[in-house]
Amino acid sequence: MFDLSQGAIYTPLWLRPGACHWKEGGTQMAHLIGTSGRRDFLQTIGLGISGLALSKISVRAAMVRPLRGLFPIGFTPFTPDNKMDIEGLAAQVKFCNRGGVHGFVWPQIASGWTTLSDAERMDGTETILSAGKGGRTALVIGVQSHDPEAVARYARQAEKLGADAIISLPPAGVTDEKALLAYYRQVGGLTSVPLFAQAVGTMSVDLLVEMFKTIPTLRYVKDEAGNPLERVTELRQRTGDQLKVFSGQGVATMITEMERGFSGHCPYTTLADVFAAAFDLWHEGHKREAFDMFGRIQAFASITPISSMDIMIARGVFKPGTKGRTAPPVPGSEGRGGARARGGKQLSIEEIRQELDAYLKPYLKA
Repeated sequence: MFDLSQGAIYTPLWLRPGACHWKEGGTQMAHLIGTSGRRDFLQTIGLGISGLALSKISVRAAMVRPLRGLFPIGFTPFTPDNKMDIEGLAAQVKFCNRGGVHGFVWPQIASGWTTLSDAERMDGTETILSAGKGGRTALVIGVQSHDPEAVARYARQAEKLGADAIISLPPAGVTDEKALLAYYRQVGGLTSVPLFAQAVGTMSVDLLVEMFKTIPTLRYVKDEAGNPLERVTELRQRTGDQLKVFSGQGVATMITEMERGFSGHCPYTTLADVFAAAFDLWHEGHKREAFDMFGRIQAFASITPISSMDIMIARGVFKPGTKGRTAPPVPGSEGRGGARARGGKQLSIEEIRQELDAYLKPYLKA
């Protein structure tokens, strides 16, 4: 384990001294992982360099809950005294089940995963998977960590407790695509459950296609690298439409995303039931009605940011006084978020409730 006490900053193995540089095609490229550091990281995850062959790992033959549709990124609610609200986490999952939301993802960037302790991660996962038993909402657990031992621990706990899939951001600060491929091979070999990669920063289409070809469990990507609307067609074509692409960035372009064949969408939880209704209408062939439903979300976002946890309080999911923790910026997350370029102002809880009643009440299933 790593000592993070007294303000010490843990430097991940892949960012420790010993990084090397080489020239490729006449252009000098920075290799952010030293040879020994990369080997240590991969071995610590539990497989070692020799464990990269995944021929014996197979994806579950059938999924009880489809990995398709609306998969909001869950909030992490905290009490006024800064304790993680387990009841609030469970209520969020039940909210999604009541609202016909297809899936739920936790903890990722919008969840403030970097602010969570190991115990909070483990307790939160157990709470979410317990609350979702018997429901129709598929549950996806985030396993990324600055601690490679924790990556394996989170992945195996998720599989043991019945997660429908796992998801991982890439290691912070790593841009070398060989290192990223090795990382995701290791994560994909930890369990037999499907793996989502969350693509951020400069992760290329070539890298994602190679990950799809060489990692049997990796069949999904939440793409937030580059311009996902421009990348999705190539990703689908080069993988025979077998790498299923999900959107992020607040799902501000949902109609265009559905036109171009995204399999899923990851907004905030606040209006996930309305998003899900738009998805269902579209895929049932009612495209004009889906357009209108999504338009209601856009209109509400012009009134107040739909990224606000206060909407969950106004809707009765979280208790009054619930708050989030402020997380430091995450590499690759710049410019993202559901309130981006949407106007609106922060309203009081009562004002939000009044606006919901005035404009969205007939469409709020949860």
